[in-house]
Amino acid sequence: MPGTSGTGAVTRSTLRQQIADALRDEVLAGRLQPGQEFTVKEIAEQYGVSATPVREALVDLSAQGLLDADQHRGFHVREYSVADYRGIIEARSLVTDGMFHALEDGQQRFRRVDDARTVAALAGVRRRGEEAQRASLAGDLTVLIGYDLRYWHELGNLFGNPYLADFLHRLRVQSWVCAVQHLRRLTDLRGALWSGHTDLVDALAQRDIKTARSIVAQYNAHSLDLVERLAEG
Repeated sequence: MPGTSGTGAVTRSTLRQQIADALRDEVLAGRLQPGQEFTVKEIAEQYGVSATPVREALVDLSAQGLLDADQHRGFHVREYSVADYRGIIEARSLVTDGMFHALEDGQQRFRRVDDARTVAALAGVRRRGEEAQRASLAGDLTVLIGYDLRYWHELGNLFGNPYLADFLHRLRVQSWVCAVQHLRRLTDLRGALWSGHTDLVDALAQRDIKTARSIVAQYNAHSLDLVERLAEG
Protein backbone atom coordinates (compact mmCIF):
# COMPACT_ATOMS: atom_id res chain seq x y z
CA MET A 1 0.00 0.00 0.00
CA PRO A 2 1.25 3.57 -0.69
CA GLY A 3 1.02 4.59 2.94
CA THR A 4 2.99 1.60 4.12
CA SER A 5 5.75 1.95 1.54
CA GLY A 6 6.03 5.66 2.25
CA THR A 7 6.47 5.06 5.95
CA GLY A 8 9.08 2.42 5.20
CA ALA A 9 11.02 4.83 3.01
CA VAL A 10 10.99 7.50 5.70
CA THR A 11 12.08 5.00 8.34
CA ARG A 12 14.95 3.77 6.18
CA SER A 13 16.00 7.33 5.37
CA THR A 14 15.98 8.23 9.07
CA LEU A 15 17.96 5.11 9.94
CA ARG A 16 20.44 5.90 7.19
CA GLN A 17 21.00 9.37 8.66
CA GLN A 18 21.27 8.02 12.21
CA ILE A 19 23.93 5.52 11.17
CA ALA A 20 25.83 8.17 9.21
CA ASP A 21 25.71 10.54 12.22
CA ALA A 22 26.84 7.79 14.60
CA LEU A 23 29.78 6.80 12.40
CA ARG A 24 30.78 10.42 11.88
CA ASP A 25 30.82 10.86 15.66
CA GLU A 26 32.96 7.72 15.99
CA VAL A 27 35.48 9.20 13.57
CA LEU A 28 35.49 12.60 15.28
CA ALA A 29 35.86 10.97 18.70
CA GLY A 30 38.89 9.06 17.45
CA ARG A 31 37.31 5.66 18.04
CA LEU A 32 37.50 5.00 14.30
CA GLN A 33 41.09 5.75 13.37
CA PRO A 34 42.39 7.01 10.00
CA GLY A 35 42.90 4.04 7.70
CA GLN A 36 40.74 1.71 9.79
CA GLU A 37 38.83 -0.72 7.58
CA PHE A 38 35.35 -2.20 7.96
CA THR A 39 32.61 -3.75 5.86
CA VAL A 40 28.90 -3.10 5.47
CA LYS A 41 28.22 -6.42 7.17
CA GLU A 42 30.34 -5.53 10.22
CA ILE A 43 28.58 -2.18 10.70
CA ALA A 44 25.14 -3.74 10.14
CA GLU A 45 25.86 -6.35 12.81
CA GLN A 46 27.24 -3.72 15.18
CA TYR A 47 24.06 -1.64 14.98
CA GLY A 48 21.68 -4.57 14.56
CA VAL A 49 20.19 -3.31 11.28
CA SER A 50 19.94 -4.49 7.68
CA ALA A 51 22.71 -3.87 5.16
CA THR A 52 20.79 -1.41 2.96
CA PRO A 53 20.69 1.68 5.24
CA VAL A 54 24.27 0.96 6.33
CA ARG A 55 25.50 0.85 2.74
CA GLU A 56 23.65 4.09 1.98
CA ALA A 57 25.10 5.76 5.07
CA LEU A 58 28.64 4.70 4.15
CA VAL A 59 28.18 5.99 0.61
CA ASP A 60 26.97 9.30 2.07
CA LEU A 61 30.03 9.56 4.33
CA SER A 62 32.29 8.75 1.38
CA ALA A 63 30.69 11.59 -0.59
CA GLN A 64 31.33 13.89 2.38
CA GLY A 65 35.03 12.97 2.39
CA LEU A 66 35.11 11.02 5.66
CA LEU A 67 35.48 7.53 4.20
CA ASP A 68 37.03 5.91 1.14
CA ALA A 69 35.56 2.88 -0.58
CA ASP A 70 37.82 -0.12 -1.12
CA GLN A 71 36.68 -2.00 -4.20
CA HIS A 72 35.24 -5.39 -3.23
CA ARG A 73 36.54 -5.02 0.34
CA GLY A 74 34.51 -2.37 2.10
CA PHE A 75 35.42 1.07 3.42
CA HIS A 76 38.13 2.74 5.46
CA VAL A 77 38.40 6.05 7.30
CA ARG A 78 40.06 8.60 5.05
CA GLU A 79 43.57 9.59 6.02
CA TYR A 80 44.20 13.33 5.72
CA SER A 81 47.70 14.81 5.54
CA VAL A 82 48.80 18.18 6.87
CA ALA A 83 48.84 19.36 3.24
CA ASP A 84 45.17 18.31 3.02
CA TYR A 85 44.48 20.33 6.16
CA ARG A 86 46.07 23.43 4.63
CA GLY A 87 43.86 22.99 1.56
CA ILE A 88 40.74 22.61 3.70
CA ILE A 89 41.62 25.74 5.69
CA GLU A 90 42.08 27.67 2.45
CA ALA A 91 38.77 26.41 1.07
CA ARG A 92 36.76 27.23 4.17
CA SER A 93 38.40 30.69 4.25
CA LEU A 94 37.09 31.35 0.74
CA VAL A 95 33.60 30.26 1.80
CA THR A 96 33.51 32.46 4.91
CA ASP A 97 34.88 35.38 2.93
CA GLY A 98 32.04 34.88 0.45
CA MET A 99 29.59 35.08 3.34
CA PHE A 100 31.19 38.28 4.56
CA HIS A 101 31.14 39.79 1.06
CA ALA A 102 27.41 39.08 0.78
CA LEU A 103 26.89 40.75 4.15
CA GLU A 104 28.86 43.81 3.04
CA ASP A 105 26.73 44.10 -0.10
CA GLY A 106 23.47 43.73 1.80
CA GLN A 107 22.68 40.43 0.09
CA GLN A 108 22.26 38.38 3.24
CA ARG A 109 18.85 37.03 4.19
CA PHE A 110 18.23 39.18 7.27
CA ARG A 111 18.79 42.82 6.39
CA ARG A 112 18.00 44.36 9.79
CA VAL A 113 19.84 43.20 12.89
CA ASP A 114 17.03 44.58 15.08
CA ASP A 115 14.42 42.39 13.38
CA ALA A 116 12.86 40.04 15.94
CA ARG A 117 13.66 36.97 13.85
CA THR A 118 17.26 38.07 13.43
CA VAL A 119 17.65 38.85 17.13
CA ALA A 120 16.37 35.40 18.08
CA ALA A 121 18.63 33.67 15.56
CA LEU A 122 21.66 35.65 16.71
CA ALA A 123 20.93 34.77 20.32
CA GLY A 124 20.83 31.08 19.40
CA VAL A 125 24.12 31.26 17.51
CA ARG A 126 25.73 33.13 20.38
CA ARG A 127 24.58 30.51 22.90
CA ARG A 128 26.18 27.84 20.74
CA GLY A 129 29.33 29.96 20.66
CA GLU A 130 29.35 30.32 24.45
CA GLU A 131 29.08 26.55 24.89
CA ALA A 132 31.86 26.02 22.35
CA GLN A 133 34.07 28.49 24.17
CA ARG A 134 33.48 26.81 27.53
CA ALA A 135 34.38 23.44 26.05
CA SER A 136 37.45 24.93 24.36
CA LEU A 137 38.76 26.53 27.54
CA ALA A 138 38.09 23.30 29.44
CA GLY A 139 39.92 21.28 26.79
CA ASP A 140 36.86 19.11 26.14
CA LEU A 141 37.39 18.30 22.48
CA THR A 142 34.33 16.09 22.00
CA VAL A 143 31.90 18.68 23.37
CA LEU A 144 33.69 21.47 21.49
CA ILE A 145 33.34 19.72 18.12
CA GLY A 146 29.59 19.23 18.58
CA TYR A 147 28.90 22.84 19.50
CA ASP A 148 31.42 24.21 17.00
CA LEU A 149 29.77 22.42 14.08
CA ARG A 150 26.32 23.66 15.10
CA TYR A 151 27.65 27.18 15.64
CA TRP A 152 29.22 27.48 12.20
CA HIS A 153 26.28 25.88 10.42
CA GLU A 154 23.80 28.26 12.06
CA LEU A 155 26.14 31.19 11.45
CA GLY A 156 26.37 30.24 7.79
CA ASN A 157 22.60 30.03 7.45
CA LEU A 158 22.17 33.39 9.13
CA PHE A 159 24.85 35.42 7.35
CA GLY A 160 25.34 33.52 4.11
CA ASN A 161 23.01 31.30 2.12
CA PRO A 162 22.01 27.65 2.62
CA TYR A 163 24.33 26.42 -0.13
CA LEU A 164 27.35 28.15 1.35
CA ALA A 165 26.32 26.98 4.82
CA ASP A 166 26.09 23.34 3.72
CA PHE A 167 29.45 23.50 1.94
CA LEU A 168 31.07 25.16 4.94
CA HIS A 169 29.65 22.46 7.22
CA ARG A 170 31.18 19.75 5.04
CA LEU A 171 34.56 21.49 5.09
CA ARG A 172 34.42 21.95 8.84
CA VAL A 173 33.64 18.27 9.42
CA GLN A 174 36.59 17.36 7.20
CA SER A 175 38.89 19.78 9.01
CA TRP A 176 37.92 18.28 12.37
CA VAL A 177 38.45 14.74 11.05
CA CYS A 178 41.95 15.78 10.02
CA ALA A 179 42.72 17.71 13.21
CA VAL A 180 41.47 15.25 15.84
CA GLN A 181 44.05 12.61 14.94
CA HIS A 182 46.69 15.12 16.07
CA LEU A 183 44.80 16.92 18.86
CA ARG A 184 43.99 13.71 20.72
CA ARG A 185 47.70 13.11 21.23
CA LEU A 186 47.66 15.87 23.83
CA THR A 187 46.57 14.82 27.31
CA ASP A 188 45.57 18.37 28.25
CA LEU A 189 43.98 20.65 25.65
CA ARG A 190 43.05 23.46 28.04
CA GLY A 191 44.04 26.78 26.51
CA ALA A 192 45.25 25.16 23.29
CA LEU A 193 42.03 25.46 21.27
CA TRP A 194 40.50 28.49 19.57
CA SER A 195 37.74 30.15 21.60
CA GLY A 196 36.73 33.29 19.69
CA HIS A 197 33.20 32.21 18.81
CA THR A 198 31.32 35.00 20.59
CA ASP A 199 33.73 37.68 19.37
CA LEU A 200 33.03 36.63 15.80
CA VAL A 201 29.24 36.57 16.09
CA ASP A 202 29.30 39.95 17.87
CA ALA A 203 31.39 41.46 15.08
CA LEU A 204 29.00 40.11 12.45
CA ALA A 205 25.98 41.35 14.38
CA GLN A 206 27.51 44.83 14.22
CA ARG A 207 28.33 44.40 10.51
CA ASP A 208 32.01 44.88 11.43
CA ILE A 209 33.35 42.80 8.56
CA LYS A 210 36.95 43.99 9.00
CA THR A 211 37.06 42.66 12.55
CA ALA A 212 35.25 39.45 11.54
CA ARG A 213 37.82 38.79 8.81
CA SER A 214 40.65 39.44 11.26
CA ILE A 215 39.16 37.01 13.81
CA VAL A 216 38.77 34.26 11.19
CA ALA A 217 42.31 34.85 9.86
CA GLN A 218 43.72 34.56 13.39
CA TYR A 219 41.66 31.42 13.98
CA ASN A 220 42.89 29.77 10.78
CA ALA A 221 46.52 30.65 11.52
CA HIS A 222 46.19 29.32 15.07
CA SER A 223 44.59 26.04 13.93
CA LEU A 224 47.12 25.41 11.18
CA ASP A 225 50.09 26.22 13.40
CA LEU A 226 48.81 23.86 16.12
CA VAL A 227 48.22 20.93 13.77
CA GLU A 228 51.56 21.44 12.01
CA ARG A 229 53.44 21.47 15.33
CA LEU A 230 51.65 18.34 16.54
CA ALA A 231 52.26 16.57 13.23
CA GLU A 232 55.97 17.26 13.52
CA GLY A 233 55.93 15.55 16.91
